[in-house]
Amino acid sequence: MALSEEFLTDDLHPIDMVENLAEHYDWQFDRVGDDQIAMAVEGQWRTYSVTLAWSAHDETLRLICTFEMEPPGEKLPALYEALNEINDRCWAGAFTYWGEQKLMVYRYGLLLHGGQIASAEQIDGMISSAVLAAERYYPAFQLVVWGDRSPRDAMQVAIAEAYGRA
Repeated sequence: MALSEEFLTDDLHPIDMVENLAEHYDWQFDRVGDDQIAMAVEGQWRTYSVTLAWSAHDETLRLICTFEMEPPGEKLPALYEALNEINDRCWAGAFTYWGEQKLMVYRYGLLLHGGQIASAEQIDGMISSAVLAAERYYPAFQLVVWGDRSPRDAMQVAIAEAYGRA
């Protein structure tokens, strides 16, 4: 059964759909308000904080996926270079580093202008894409910040495909 088959009404609020998805996947979540929900999504490398917020004013469903990161100050130029390289490969969203909060952030906005309604599959895809991007590039961030690797070398780890079996 498709995820959207659970939602038979056309006027379901996008955050209600996110809440239903969180329950479906058994993610911990907190309905922060009518227009916002925060969840914890377990990945291979760590647990990611995923927040979705609906803005009726500009008809946008915003997603941020964060994880803590505290690079030493001298590593920030290399981290910013890695962010540029990584963002060149991200088509649906982008990473940024929020230094004051010590958070690596993946952001994406789904525009639903003209009264469009997001499907459960679209929202599920947004969340999955964000977590997959964080999982894919997490090792590159770590290698740049803690492994003394150049951003270009670290990117080779992130974009390498595994073949065969271990």
